[in-house]
Amino acid sequence: MTVAGVSGSGSANNLSRQTIAQNFDTFLNILTTQLRNQNPLDPLDTNQFTQQLVQFTGVEQQLKTNDFLQALLLNTQSTARADAVSYIGKEVTATGKTAELKDGGAYWTYNAAANVANATVTIKNAAGSVVYSEAGSLNAGAGAFLWDGKGSDGNIQPDGVYTIEIKGTNLNGNTVAVSTNSVGIVTAIDFSGPEPMLTVGRNKIALKDVTNVRLVSDTTPPPPAEEPGEDGEDDDDETPAA
Repeated sequence: MTVAGVSGSGSANNLSRQTIAQNFDTFLNILTTQLRNQNPLDPLDTNQFTQQLVQFTGVEQQLKTNDFLQALLLNTQSTARADAVSYIGKEVTATGKTAELKDGGAYWTYNAAANVANATVTIKNAAGSVVYSEAGSLNAGAGAFLWDGKGSDGNIQPDGVYTIEIKGTNLNGNTVAVSTNSVGIVTAIDFSGPEPMLTVGRNKIALKDVTNVRLVSDTTPPPPAEEPGEDGEDDDDETPAA
């Protein structure tokens, strides 16, 4: 659920209401002037007068409808904010490629559509530079990848936000889709934009991208990365081979 466009719709509604109100006042002035200055020998046609009264009623109802719509939008906005705040302190899983490297580790989950015989994991820093890559194989289904923060050159990378990309093919050389997710605990909510953004460490996650929410007490620590077996396949189904 998102509140994108709520504030914008509210502003547009206020502008529309002001325009209608001005037209409404103008209509009353015209109608009053018309009644006051009509020719007694040639009074206003009854049908025309009835149509004007119908228009008068329609404008009045539209003003009341706009008032109700504005109240409804404000209520929806308040509900969305309260819902977003309820995520604070909980672990969320969200579609995306970003995760925060902190305390010597960055953690992602992934899901492979089928067995991946040749998989390549690429991690980039905030500047878009590749700092780590790894090749191996993946089993079909869900898995996890824990990066210890060491670059391909063996140097420890600074804490910050990093992105992961996993590509792979099957034994026939056909591309296998591998989706990635970021995981972390929500510490704050940012309402400054058009939709609430969950703050997970230094990472920002859109509320609409959240796919799973769990209490911290129900979460389990990420599995440690393991070395690949001699046959070139993973010993742990959840971690791609190096």
